[in-house]
Amino acid sequence: MKITPMLVAAAVATAMGGACAETVDAVIIGAGGAGLSAAVTMHDLGHKVVVLEKMTMVGGNTTRAEGGINAAETEQQKKAGIPDTIEQFYQDTMKGGHNINNPDLVRTLTTHAKDSVAWLDSLGADLSVVGRAGGAKYPRAHRPHDGSAIGPVVVKTLYNAAKERKIDIRTRSKAVDILTGKDGAVAGVKVESKDGKTYTIDAKTVILAAGGFGANQELLVKYQPKLKGYATTNHPGATGDGILLAEKIGAALVDMEQIQAHPTAAPSGELISESVRGDGAILVNAEGKRFTNELLTRDVVSNAELQQPGKFAWVIWDDATRQKAKLMDGYIKLGLTVTGKNLDELAKAMNVPADALKATFATYAKDQKAGKDSQFGRPDMPQPLTSAPYWAVKVQPAVHHTMGGVKINTKAEVIGTNGKPIPGFFAAGEVTGGVHGGNRLGGNAQADIVTFGRIAGQSADAFIKAAK
Repeated sequence: MKITPMLVAAAVATAMGGACAETVDAVIIGAGGAGLSAAVTMHDLGHKVVVLEKMTMVGGNTTRAEGGINAAETEQQKKAGIPDTIEQFYQDTMKGGHNINNPDLVRTLTTHAKDSVAWLDSLGADLSVVGRAGGAKYPRAHRPHDGSAIGPVVVKTLYNAAKERKIDIRTRSKAVDILTGKDGAVAGVKVESKDGKTYTIDAKTVILAAGGFGANQELLVKYQPKLKGYATTNHPGATGDGILLAEKIGAALVDMEQIQAHPTAAPSGELISESVRGDGAILVNAEGKRFTNELLTRDVVSNAELQQPGKFAWVIWDDATRQKAKLMDGYIKLGLTVTGKNLDELAKAMNVPADALKATFATYAKDQKAGKDSQFGRPDMPQPLTSAPYWAVKVQPAVHHTMGGVKINTKAEVIGTNGKPIPGFFAAGEVTGGVHGGNRLGGNAQADIVTFGRIAGQSADAFIKAAK
C-alpha cells in the first residue's frame, strides 16, 4: 500500500527562524497506529493537534504488521460462534508474557480491545475474518476478509480518517526535545524540520507514540547482548528516540531487557506472519522433520528453532492454505519461497531428504484427519496439507518487538522516576513497557496501539478540561 505523506509546513515558525512558537492542545510524536489513533480521538473530542513523524511517510512499524488485531467478545467472534471471553484473553496474555506483565495494563487492554475493533470498523476497516495466533486458546485475531496483512489496513483506515479531519501531520519532522515548565508539566516540543531548522510548538499535552527500538542495534545489545548481529523485522525508524526523550525529562522505564525474537523471519529480515501457521502451515527442520507445536508462543518456537541443525527452519504451506491467506502471495512475489508441484520437488528445492519430508506430511495428514497431533499436541490443524503445489520459506529468529519502554498507568499517563504521573504527558504503543511482559502474543501489538492510543487521547482531553 502506498501512502502519500501529508506534508504541512510550520510556516510561521520557519519564517521566524524558529523564534515564534505555535500553540496547540496536543503534540503527538509518531504517526504510526498509536499516534494516529490518538490524533483522531483528540480531534473528535474537539482539540487542535499536531502530529510529528520523523520519517518520510506515516505508518511506522504498524505498516509491517501482518497477523491481525486481537480482541475478545467481538461481534465478529459471536457471528462465527467462537466461545472466547475477555477473561480468557487476559489469561492468555498474562501467560504469554510469563506473568511479568503489569496486570492492570493487561486488564485494560483485554477489556477495551473489542471497542478498538468496533471503532476501526466504524472508520471503514475490514476486520471480518477471525484467525488464530500462537498462545491464544481461541481464534481472536481480526483481519481482512481475504486474509491479507492487518497493518496496512489499520494505517490506511486511520490515515484516511486523519485526512478527512484535516489533521496537521508533519512528516520529516523530528521531535528533539520535550519541553517542561517549572512545575515539571510538559509544555511543548522542540522540532527539527526537514531542512534542519528547529522551531517550538507550545502544547497543553504531549502524547508519545514514537515506537520501540528494534532497529537500534546499540540499544538492543545494551539490554540484550545475545542479540548482537540479529536481523530485525522493524522499519528503519524504530530506533527508540521517544524512549530517550522521555527519559531525559524524568520518565521511568520498565522491562527494557524484554526483547522478542520472531521465529519466522526470512534471512533478510522480512517477516513471515504467524497467521500463516495459524491458517495451517507447519515448520520443519533441515532434516525434513517437524520439531515443535507451531502455535506455541514466539519465544518458545524461536528457542526450539535455534536447537535445530543450522539454527533455522522451513515454514511450509500448500495451495489450500494459500487460498485462505492472500498475504502468502506477497511472499511468493517477493521471491522468498521455493516451490514444488509435489513433495519430491519441494524437498529437492529445500535440499532436505525427500523420504523424511513425505513421512512428515503423511503423519501430519493422518493426525489432522484424526483431530489429534500425535507428535507435538498442536491444538488446531485446519489443513491436512495434501493440496499441491507447495511453497516453503527458509526462516530464522529475528528481533521483532521490544516489550520494554516508558512506564505508563491505565490512563496512559507517563510515570516519572518519582512514581508519579508527569503532568500532561501520555504515551501509547511500542514506546511503552509493561503491557506484554516477557513475550508478546501475535495480534496483541495492534490491539495495544489502537486501544492505548485512544486512551491516551481521551486522557489528554480529560487533562485539558480539568485544567480550565
